[in-house]
Amino acid sequence: MFKLLQRIRRYFTAAGNMKFTELADPKIQLEQAIGEAQDQHRRLTEQAASVIANQKQTEMRLSRAMEDLEKVNASARQAVLMADEATKSDNTGKAAEYTRAAEAFAGRLVSIEKEVESLKMLSLQSTEASDKAKAAVQQNSTALQAKLNEKQKLLSQLDQAKMQEQMNKAMAQLTASVGQDVPTLAEVRDKIEARYAKAIGHAELQSTTVETRMLEVEQAAHDTEAVARLDKIRSQLGLETPKKAEESAPATPAAAEQQPEA
Repeated sequence: MFKLLQRIRRYFTAAGNMKFTELADPKIQLEQAIGEAQDQHRRLTEQAASVIANQKQTEMRLSRAMEDLEKVNASARQAVLMADEATKSDNTGKAAEYTRAAEAFAGRLVSIEKEVESLKMLSLQSTEASDKAKAAVQQNSTALQAKLNEKQKLLSQLDQAKMQEQMNKAMAQLTASVGQDVPTLAEVRDKIEARYAKAIGHAELQSTTVETRMLEVEQAAHDTEAVARLDKIRSQLGLETPKKAEESAPATPAAAEQQPEA
């Protein structure tokens, strides 16, 4: 029973992840990935800065220890010289005091020398760690820059994909089958062409009817009567009646060839 519940839980978890992947905005996910890379680079930079700071502090401690070593060494030498001078002057008290001071300086000198050796080793290790930290930061910075460049490329591809999807959707609407909520361009074209053809057919049918011929005859008679009336008006005004186009037109070459020679 427990295994069954565990399998069901895993199944719904995988289904939820797949659904989330389908619905998630790639641009937001890309920003999240780049943001995580930037946070990682910032944390690495902070760690590298700590390593470098430790190396610098070690170098400063070593420098101070070297200065103390020189001072204590000089003091020990001076105490030995003064003890020797007091001994030569038969000043036993001062000779003993200078000797004890020289011994104290010698003990301190031994401690400082050990500290210097330890600091030198630590400085060497911290310098090596600092160099590695700098190299890691530089390498990660290069990788981060490559990711930023890849981000711009992916965003451009995402915009192109969205534009192509819109074009595909528009073309699908233009070539969609009959039965959609919005008529396609092909359907509208077929409807207009059918209506135009039907109108032309009606016009051809009407042009061949008896009523149409009667209207043509009436129109011809009306035109003839109008021409006669116009000639009458010209005659009343004393104007010459213009000749017809056939009479006033020059003879054609064929007619000129048919005329006999004078």
